[in-house]
Amino acid sequence: MANENGNGAGAADQQAPSLNTLVQYIKDFSFENPNAPRSLIQQQQQGGPQIGLQVNVHANALGENDIETILTLEGKATLNDETLFAFELSYAGVFRIFGVPQEQVHAVVMIDCPRLLFPFARAIVAEAVRNGGFPPLYIDPIDFAALYRQRLEEMQAQQGTPNA
Repeated sequence: MANENGNGAGAADQQAPSLNTLVQYIKDFSFENPNAPRSLIQQQQQGGPQIGLQVNVHANALGENDIETILTLEGKATLNDETLFAFELSYAGVFRIFGVPQEQVHAVVMIDCPRLLFPFARAIVAEAVRNGGFPPLYIDPIDFAALYRQRLEEMQAQQGTPNA
């Protein structure tokens, strides 16, 4: 019966694709509240700040199947050209990848791994901003697939490769 489904002895050689999180951690984190307490009072009197956010994803191979993925979130809130707060978080995870075709591993590392890390990084930022005296900053969900495609297009443009 196993052979009817293609799950016979040959299937033992091919492992089903899997992505396992081995560990996740804060690699680097800073929060600045340079003008407190004045900035806290101004922010309450003048309404909400302008918030800028940058997102980056990097990866390092740690072994044959283990990869460290680092999600970096950098943000700054300003009001009338004055910084209210700024943060930089590098949140990382070590992932074990099995059974994924080699040509798809890069996409898994740069899309799926940061997607798994993001909710934890988002909570760290929200808590730090709240502890800084501001309402928590809940970063909107990030489309890591679109970010990946954008980065590929940028790399192709830098290399002078025409897009098809």
